Amino acid sequence: MTSGGRAGDGRAEGGRAEGGKAESGRAEERVRLARKPYERELFRLQTELVKLQEWIRAEGARLVVVFEGRDAAGKGGTIKRVTEHLNPRVARIAALPVPTERERTQWYFQRYVEHLPAAGEIVLFDRSWYNRAGVERVMGFCTDEEYDRFLRQCPQYERMLVEDGILLRKYWFSVSDAEQERRFRKRLDDPTKRWKLSAMDLESISRWEAYSRAKDAMFAHTDIPEAPWYVVESDDKRAARVNMIAHLLSTVPYGEVGPAELTLPPRPESTGYQRPPKDLQTYVPDHAATLDHT
Repeated sequence: MTSGGRAGDGRAEGGRAEGGKAESGRAEERVRLARKPYERELFRLQTELVKLQEWIRAEGARLVVVFEGRDAAGKGGTIKRVTEHLNPRVARIAALPVPTERERTQWYFQRYVEHLPAAGEIVLFDRSWYNRAGVERVMGFCTDEEYDRFLRQCPQYERMLVEDGILLRKYWFSVSDAEQERRFRKRLDDPTKRWKLSAMDLESISRWEAYSRAKDAMFAHTDIPEAPWYVVESDDKRAARVNMIAHLLSTVPYGEVGPAELTLPPRPESTGYQRPPKDLQTYVPDHAATLDHT
């Protein structure tokens, strides 16, 4: 175990899921969660997430959730379900673009610090500072010195966050090579998802084992007691979503906060207001009226 890590338990995320060829068919090993029980449980969990949000706001707590994993592992879809019914002023997503030239000269963690939550806020990192341990390492976007420095500093950085009172949760979404390829092909054929696929994503296919080694090294250095990694098996997207949300809720000691007493006031009597003629305003055309209603 290095740098206080605790990932030396030999888990390889399912053979070719993160290592060799043995279990590239992992997606077929279990029956996928059916839509009806999935939707029922997802709604229940989303209701609990609203309670968590209100507790965070009432207590002035700060929650950071890190979503990491291979391309097409299901991170974005899970984030969408987590935030679906939450207040965007309380729960926000941090999905940082490529660093600017100025940011490249800063301390590596500096641009992520700017996105950390204040009291009563939740921040979901759709990829995070762990870019350095993954894509930057594999694709050669950082030097060996920068990489080694990251592995040394990251546990210290996260311990400081936790020591300061931030609730830090880190999730790794694990997908098999067969399922990843299936999702890539689906994105190629779907015009609404084509934007999700980049040349960098396709490059990851030929560098599968390099990413596996990078992930193993990352876990060895950063899976620390103060901020452990939690692995989410994500070949079954529905199961992955409810598993991740259920686990997140189980790790935060939130309670139900009673809603404020609100009473809908009676509508006052008219004071003679007259609405301007419609022809003085520009309306959106009624596209719905042109549709076939059969």
